[in-house]
Amino acid sequence: MATATTTALTDAALLRLVWLASPALPVGGFSYSEGLEAAVEAGRVTDEATAGEWLTHQLHLALARADLAVVAAAVKAFRTNDAEEVAVLDEWILHTRETGEFRQQTEQMGRSLGEWQKSLGTDPGTSRTYPVAFARAASSTGAAPRQILLAFAFGWAENMMQAAIKSVPLGQGAGQRILLRLADEIPAAVDHAMTLDEPRRQSFAPMLAILSARHEAQYSRLFRS
Repeated sequence: MATATTTALTDAALLRLVWLASPALPVGGFSYSEGLEAAVEAGRVTDEATAGEWLTHQLHLALARADLAVVAAAVKAFRTNDAEEVAVLDEWILHTRETGEFRQQTEQMGRSLGEWQKSLGTDPGTSRTYPVAFARAASSTGAAPRQILLAFAFGWAENMMQAAIKSVPLGQGAGQRILLRLADEIPAAVDHAMTLDEPRRQSFAPMLAILSARHEAQYSRLFRS
């Protein structure tokens, strides 16, 4: 009986994580390219190879050192009822969003995730940003922190792959090869993120910020970032 209970809990945690990471979750992730559309407009991303390289660099230089590290810290804070640390992490995310559209993205997706939780009868808390809201939703699954970070990163990768398909544009096969490349890179990015305490966490990707600022005034756009 003990074994059956443990297995059921593990299965439930896995399925909840898959659910949270799904692009079908109504949080609006599909409407953002996180600067990729501007990179295409600037001629920095032109095909499958350059799209894959761009997203791989973004994974390691931006996501791992900022959002993934925050998710790891937030899961710990939620599980130890450290409300003060949760608030600090929320503010850190907001203060490190260098453009209006990046800030709008994290606030809108965090708010939408909270509305989704309410629709299921779950208290979403008061998290203002998507990484912190995701950590709150995932922390109650019983999954290990590393598994939560893997799910968050893969959800990001799926959304960005779809953004590449639409903005470059690329075929479905190219998109799947990019996703495979990102899936191979995600474990190392997650392991790196889990080593970053507050003094070592950072958000420093100048070209990404410049492209995002340009995107805000870009004449023709498919995406909100």
